[in-house]
Amino acid sequence: MPDTIGLPLQTMFAEVERRSLNADVEDIYPENGSFSKRERNGRQYWYYNGYDRQTGTKYVKYAGPTHDEAITRRVERFQRIKTDFRARRRMVTALKAAGLPAPDPLVGDVVEALARAGAFRLRCVLVGAAAYQSYSGLLGVLLPAPTLTTTDIDGGQFHAISLLGDDSLPPLLDILRSVEPSFTEVPDQAGGRFATRFKAQGIEVEFLVPDRAGAGHRGEQASGGAAAMLPRALDYLIHEPVRSVLLHKAGVAVRVPAPERYAVHKLIAATRRRADHRGHTKRDKDLHQAGALIDALAATRRQHDLLDAWMQAWDRGPQWQAALIHGRSMLPPEHQAALRQALETAGRETGDRLEDIGFAATAGTVPPSQEDAADGV
Repeated sequence: MPDTIGLPLQTMFAEVERRSLNADVEDIYPENGSFSKRERNGRQYWYYNGYDRQTGTKYVKYAGPTHDEAITRRVERFQRIKTDFRARRRMVTALKAAGLPAPDPLVGDVVEALARAGAFRLRCVLVGAAAYQSYSGLLGVLLPAPTLTTTDIDGGQFHAISLLGDDSLPPLLDILRSVEPSFTEVPDQAGGRFATRFKAQGIEVEFLVPDRAGAGHRGEQASGGAAAMLPRALDYLIHEPVRSVLLHKAGVAVRVPAPERYAVHKLIAATRRRADHRGHTKRDKDLHQAGALIDALAATRRQHDLLDAWMQAWDRGPQWQAALIHGRSMLPPEHQAALRQALETAGRETGDRLEDIGFAATAGTVPPSQEDAADGV
């Protein structure tokens, strides 16, 4: 049973998420700077005094005349946001001190840069272990530390809004190099026409596009080296994402997969890892994360969410069903039991039988009919 987080900390986490989302400061005026007035030819003007974190240099940027009400309102809003920024930093520090996980500083800086560039406003979804780090505060539990460490960032986005489209983000490499100049492109495996992966010292950023048509295009390759992922598995993962926050600096508002979908997706991903050392390592991490989330969802009475996620994956057909059964069989016995109990608890209220969604009947239960068994597996 995972350790739960007290209500005051859960409330604080939700407040950081809300304030981080509301801040949405324009990138041209980062919070580490300030505004000042200067007089020229008898008139006063606003100037922004900034500091470039990468070069360590100060700069001054003209903002506009003080009599321009729109500009003055922007300056006033900036002051309110900057004051709020300090308060959010204090809350983030308190949450981290209480044991909630925070990303590696470089990972946090990259996610922050993507957020400032509009990635999450444009419906990009943070997936992978960086997203997993945000679930402790979201669920109100302390997830096991060994499942949290990562220096990889994966971004998933619905195909309708391309990360490389005209009405989308600035060039991705430019965003990443604003944080770490050593970032380089890793060409797409499908002919090198698209750069979907970027690497720097000790970090990799990958952008994935779901195969919404099920035709086995780029969505077929999952993050972190998973081979032959089921068609549309990423589409399943990022359907109806939720808001959360990374505990980095003053909090970075992000969109992440619903935790129950993340858990189910990890069971599927574990069955598709490559048969090499890196693949085995990632498979073990998949299973640890899935098991930890299953326990957390059960502990926080979210069995119905888990049942819904399982059934939506189950209803996608025989390939998905086989992957779910295989992935569940690889979980440690205690997590298998927790999954079964959670789904059984929810199923008693909804009338759904576990025998119909891939679970064998246990002693004392009424076996399903031959027809039901054929439909289930």
